[in-house]
Amino acid sequence: MSAITYVFGIIAAVLALIAIIELMRRGTLRERHAVWWFVGGVLALVIAVFPQTLGWAARAVGVVVPVNLVFFVAIALLFLVSLQYGAELTRMEEKLRVLAEESAFHERRIQRLEERGRRPEATDEGAQGSATEGTDS
Repeated sequence: MSAITYVFGIIAAVLALIAIIELMRRGTLRERHAVWWFVGGVLALVIAVFPQTLGWAARAVGVVVPVNLVFFVAIALLFLVSLQYGAELTRMEEKLRVLAEESAFHERRIQRLEERGRRPEATDEGAQGSATEGTDS
């Protein structure tokens, strides 16, 4: 591996980790969502700093071409991130459905209470109107 490739790998991994930490600091990315991204960034940094670990890990699991192990791990991490987001989306959809039902219930309840509040006024006005009409005749 050339020195340029070595340095580029380290810089790219460090920038990825900095981006993840910055997104977490700003509140754009929550810790529970950042876990898998952080794991990927740390793995990339370890492989960038110690490239021989990739060859060792590939031999340990029986992968002939070490780059294939990188692709496999990357796809596995993306799968885990996707699975986590899918589970979170399902929870959010359920919460949204419950909130929508509660909102509709409260809206209907307010509407009924407003209608009840108007009825006595309407009956009072109607009673006064008929009493006035009776005196005019």
